[in-house]
Amino acid sequence: MKSKVLLIYTGGTIGMMQDAKTGQLKPFDFKHLTEQIPELNKFEVELSAVSFSKPIDSSDMSPAVWIEMAEAVKANYTKYDGFVILHGSDTMSFTASALSFMLENLSKPVILTGSQLPIGTIRTDGKENLITAIEIAAAKEKGKPVVSEVCIYFEYQLYRGNRTHKYNAEHFQAFQSPNYPILAEAGVHLKYNRAALMKPGTKKLNVQTKLDPNIAILKMYPGISENVVDAVLKTKNLKALIIETFGAGNATTQQWFTDSLKEAISGGLVVLNVTQCNAGKVEQGKYATSAAFKKMGVIGGSDITTEAAVAKLMYVLGTAKGKKEIEKMLRSSLRGEMSI
Repeated sequence: MKSKVLLIYTGGTIGMMQDAKTGQLKPFDFKHLTEQIPELNKFEVELSAVSFSKPIDSSDMSPAVWIEMAEAVKANYTKYDGFVILHGSDTMSFTASALSFMLENLSKPVILTGSQLPIGTIRTDGKENLITAIEIAAAKEKGKPVVSEVCIYFEYQLYRGNRTHKYNAEHFQAFQSPNYPILAEAGVHLKYNRAALMKPGTKKLNVQTKLDPNIAILKMYPGISENVVDAVLKTKNLKALIIETFGAGNATTQQWFTDSLKEAISGGLVVLNVTQCNAGKVEQGKYATSAAFKKMGVIGGSDITTEAAVAKLMYVLGTAKGKKEIEKMLRSSLRGEMSI
């Protein structure tokens, strides 16, 4: 029996192709996908495609669009075995992270992919990314999906979506997952890292669309001024702050900084400590420069990425009841987004 896969086009480079006569780029016609990419006919897959009425560049991504994607999955959840979301690469890690939290009790694959070059150009990476993403979304064993989480597939590798970040704007291998192993690798065969795959949800899918965007990011750097920190902390309606710290969670120990942060936390602000490093994790208290954070109630983010931290905070602020529950959720790994 053929697997049914729904392709959802949101926008991005992968959705463009080159006109053979004029050389100009034009939107790809996903309604005739198998005519454009005949290799797909070799799969035992029943493929359907839908497109956003107004496809966007991923730089314009927002929580409202995340909700639209999540609702599209919800509306078609019982009709399809898997989903492939075509998305611009620049904010793909943010979207994958957000969807991982919003799609509660997910038991089917939701694979995001895209490309560095338009799918209709010579040397495009989009064709292979799309073909293999569909293959993964359709993959079953004993009637059950092999993958049952939100992932990113790019340049022969499948990643847990909320563990990734885009690190290269030039190469086809645009993403990394430095703190979690890849879920699958595509070579002559698709090889799954089964021990790393998330177990499917056992309850009915619940799509959580209450997201609170009242957060900010404060990136530490040598010479950061009191005026800059105060401007961020005094942002209107600010509920949570991500501090991108040095190394294992360290920041300046100047008294004005410590006092400002302590006052903000006492006033109800939630503060999450995330390392600026690509790999490794926050270990508050390991060094004297982070000991003050631990004492004043800053939450250590372990090895969560900034992208996942942004999405997780919006989700937690929108769903949790009270500060204690918010802090408990932030210290827990909800969708495999961090090591605890």
